[in-house]
Amino acid sequence: MSAYNTLLFDLDGTLTDSAPGIISCFRYTLNTMGFNEPENIMRVVGPPLFDSFAEFCGMNSEQVQEAVRIYRSRYADTGLFENSVYDGIPEMLCQLKNNGKRLLIATSKPEIFAVRILEKFKLAQFFDVIGGADINGSRNEKAELIEYVLSRAGITDRNDVLMIGDRKHDIIGAKKCSVQCMAVLWGYGSKEEFTEYGADIIVNTPQEAADIIIHP
Repeated sequence: MSAYNTLLFDLDGTLTDSAPGIISCFRYTLNTMGFNEPENIMRVVGPPLFDSFAEFCGMNSEQVQEAVRIYRSRYADTGLFENSVYDGIPEMLCQLKNNGKRLLIATSKPEIFAVRILEKFKLAQFFDVIGGADINGSRNEKAELIEYVLSRAGITDRNDVLMIGDRKHDIIGAKKCSVQCMAVLWGYGSKEEFTEYGADIIVNTPQEAADIIIHP
């Protein structure tokens, strides 16, 4: 196994359990616009917001833009902090940092929200770069985000880079960017999903993730 020195972390479902806030804001938006709730609403947790409204709710591009505006109006004030840090995350990040690893964030959540969340939960201190989507909807796909964050961090050699996330989008994005991916089972994805999309490593707990990265 490679020695990983640069670690790209997803946020939702990887560092924090953000489902309560995401789902409450999603439901608020659908009620406001008169759309029915999709089956298995947990599917909206993880993918880019623009994609979720289009794919799971059948909205056209104009409706998607309005839905995102309504969603974010509630999320910025309330949904943002309907959220909690997973057990073991601060300890994992501390161990990785103390062992000389470089930690970065690559999330499809708007960057301004990601910064506020990480600062609120006192996790921002661990990360050299906090990279997220642009509020206007650009830089929305995971591969774009990974490239954006690696560029900001000045990373050119990808042999020791590892993407750490909890959904297929993290795996797909990592592969497009020629970096390996660790999939975490404490988030919103499943072992079946991770196997289907070819995760390089699958872990059950934050401590297991730290052990594998520190002692490859």
